Amino acid sequence: MNLSQLIPILIARWRTAAIVFAGLLLVVVVATLATPRRYTATASVVADVKPDPVSAMLMQSAVTPAYIATQVDVIRSERVAQRVVRNSGLADDPSVRAKWLDATRGEGKIDSWLAESLRPGLEVKPSAQSSIIEVSYKAPDPRIAANMANAFVQAYIEVTLDLKVDPARQYRSFFDTRAKEARERLEAAQAKLSAFQKENGIIATDERLDVENSRLNELSTQLVTLQAISAESTSRQNQAVNSGDRLQEVLVNPVIGGLKSDLSRAEAKLQELNARYGDNHPQVVEARANIGELKSRIETEVKRVTGGVGVAASINRQREADVRASLEAQRGKLLRLKAVRDEGSVLLRDVENAQRAYDAIQTRLTQTNLESQTTLSNVNILTQAEVPLNPSSPKTYLNLLMGVFLGTFAGLLAAVAHELLDRRVRTAQDIAAFAGLPVLVVIPARESAGPRRWWRRRAGRGPAAGRATGVST
Repeated sequence: MNLSQLIPILIARWRTAAIVFAGLLLVVVVATLATPRRYTATASVVADVKPDPVSAMLMQSAVTPAYIATQVDVIRSERVAQRVVRNSGLADDPSVRAKWLDATRGEGKIDSWLAESLRPGLEVKPSAQSSIIEVSYKAPDPRIAANMANAFVQAYIEVTLDLKVDPARQYRSFFDTRAKEARERLEAAQAKLSAFQKENGIIATDERLDVENSRLNELSTQLVTLQAISAESTSRQNQAVNSGDRLQEVLVNPVIGGLKSDLSRAEAKLQELNARYGDNHPQVVEARANIGELKSRIETEVKRVTGGVGVAASINRQREADVRASLEAQRGKLLRLKAVRDEGSVLLRDVENAQRAYDAIQTRLTQTNLESQTTLSNVNILTQAEVPLNPSSPKTYLNLLMGVFLGTFAGLLAAVAHELLDRRVRTAQDIAAFAGLPVLVVIPARESAGPRRWWRRRAGRGPAAGRATGVST
C-alpha cells in the first residue's frame, strides 16, 4: 500500500481516525488530571579527593568510576534509609506506627518497613565527568521532598563516616590486644637479659671486652719483648760459658781491667827478673807467685761476672714463662667473655626485636586510635535541597504532546485496520490490482459537497471517486 492509496483511505475513514484520536487524547488528559502532583527536591554532594588527616595520604580510589558507583549504591542502600528513619524519628510517630501495624500486623521491624517505603522516592544520579552526586527525592508535599532529600544526604555522610571509623575501631581493639602481648614479650626478654647480666657480672659487655682485648694485646707485646730479651740473655749466657773472658761485661768491668793491668805489669817484671837473675832466683819465684795469684783473682772475678749474666738469663726466662702463662690465661678469659658476649648478644637482640615489634604495634595503635576518633569525611554537601515551587509530575504539556502523537498514530492505524476489514475500490490502482488488467479510461463522478470534494477535483490526474467506472480491455 503506497501513499496514493493511503490518502483516499484516510479521507474515507476519517471518522474512525478522529474517534480513536479523540478517545486516546481524552484518556491521556484524564490520566494527567487524575495523577496526583509530586514534587522533586534535589541536593548534591561531592566526593572530594583530599589527603587523609591521619595518614596524610591521597585517597587514590576516590578518582575511579568504581568509587563513584560504590557511593551511589551506598546512598541507595537500606542502611542509609534506616539512618534517615532514625534521624527523623519517624518510628516514634503514632500515626506512622499505626500504618505499620495495619500493613505488617506487627511483624518485622518498623525501621526496615519505613526504610523500604522511603527508598522508592529516592533517585541518585552521578555526574559523568566529576565526583558530584545528585540526590533527589520525590514526594506529594514539596516540604517533605526537600526535607527527605537533605535527610538522605546527611544520612549518607554519617554512614560514610561510620564505614570509615568502624574498621578503625575494630583495628584499634585488635592492635590494643597485640600491644599488650608485645609489651609482655618485651618485659620477659628484658628480665631474661637482666638476669643473665647479673649472673655473669656484666655491666657493659662491649666495654669490658674492649678492656680485655687491650690487656691481651698488652700481654702479647710484653711476651714478644721478653722473648727477645730472654733470647739475648741465653745467648750471652752461652757466650759466658764458652768464652767468658770475651764477654762484654767482663771486658768493661773495672776490677777485672785493673787486675789485668796488674797482671801485665807483673808478667813484664817477671820477664825482666828472669832475664837478670834466672829462673830460680827468689825474686823470680815471688814474681811468678804474684802472677798466679793475679790470674786466680781474674778468673774468680770473671766467674762472678759471668755468673751474674746466667742469673739475668734465668730471670728473663722466668719472666717470659710468667708472661706466657698470663697471656694464655688472658686468652682463655677473653674466649669465655666472647662466649658470654655472644649469648648476651642473642638476648639483647631478642630485646631489640621485641622493642621494635612493640614500637611498630604501638604506632599502628596510635594511628588507628586517631582514625577511630575522626569526625571528618571526604564527602561534603555541595548544595542543599530547597522546597520546589512547581511539581515535577505529572508533566502536563509533555503528556498532551505525547497524547497528540500517540492519538494521531493510533488513529492512522485504526483507519487502516477499518479499511482492511471492509475493503473497497477507491482508486484506479485498486481496480487494476483486483482485475489484473490495466486501466484505460477513468470517468469522473458528479461533484458533491463533503470532505471528499477537494480530492475529487484532482481525479482527472489519476484517482477517481467511489462511484467512478473503470473500463479496461
